[in-house]
Amino acid sequence: MSQSILSAVIRPMHPEGRRFVAIFAALSVLLWLLWAPLGVIGAGLTVWCYYFFRDPARVTPTHPGLIVSPADGIVSMIVPAVPPAELGLGPEMRIRVSVFMNVFNCHVNRIPIGGRVTAVAYRKGRFVNAALDKASTDNERNALAIALPDGRDLAVVQIAGLVARRILCTAAPGQQVATGERFGLIRFGSRLDVYLPQGVAPLVATGQSMVAGETVLADLDGAEAARRGEVR
Repeated sequence: MSQSILSAVIRPMHPEGRRFVAIFAALSVLLWLLWAPLGVIGAGLTVWCYYFFRDPARVTPTHPGLIVSPADGIVSMIVPAVPPAELGLGPEMRIRVSVFMNVFNCHVNRIPIGGRVTAVAYRKGRFVNAALDKASTDNERNALAIALPDGRDLAVVQIAGLVARRILCTAAPGQQVATGERFGLIRFGSRLDVYLPQGVAPLVATGQSMVAGETVLADLDGAEAARRGEVR
C-alpha cells in the first residue's frame, strides 16, 4: 500500500480519543469471545470511534480578515441573534452562523479568526437536538469571545447535542489565538455557533458543507452581500 493511500486511511487522532478507542477495542475482544459476529460489530464500532476522534491537518487561508469555519459539518441556519449574555458582548443582534456536526464529522473545533480571547464561559443546560434553533439557548454550551486586532469582536459557541456529554475547550482568557488553531472538541454530535461582528455578512449559505479551519465563512473587509445558494 502506497504512502498516499496510507495517509488517506490512517489519520492522526486527538488525545481525547485514546481511552475511548481502548475501551471500544477491549469490549470488542470480549464480544468476540462471547460470539464472533458480535466481535465483528464491536470492531466496526471501534473503527468508527477512531475516526470520530480523527484530527487531520488543515490548510488555513492566511489572508488578513478572513473568518473560517470552526467545525466540519453543514450550515444548519443563518439568523440574527444576540450572543450569549455571559460573554458581555451587549444586547445587539448579530448574524449567527450555525454549523451542525453529525456523528460522522471530525469533531475537532478551530478558532474562526485570530485575536485575543477575552472571555470563556461555560453554562450547563439540556441536551436537545443540536440542529434545533432552541439549542443555542437551552443546551449545555461553552462560549468564547475574541477581540480582533481592528477593535471588533466575535463570539464562537460550542453547543452539546443530543448524545454529546462533554465539551472540551483548551482556550483561556487572555490567550492570543491564530485563525484555524485547534481549541477543543465536543464528544458525539454537536454544533458550533459563530456570531459575526456587526455589519459583516456571511459568505456561506444554509445547507453548505463546511471544513473546519479551511472554509471561508466571512470576510471582515469584504463588500459582498450575504451569500445565497441552491442545491444542484
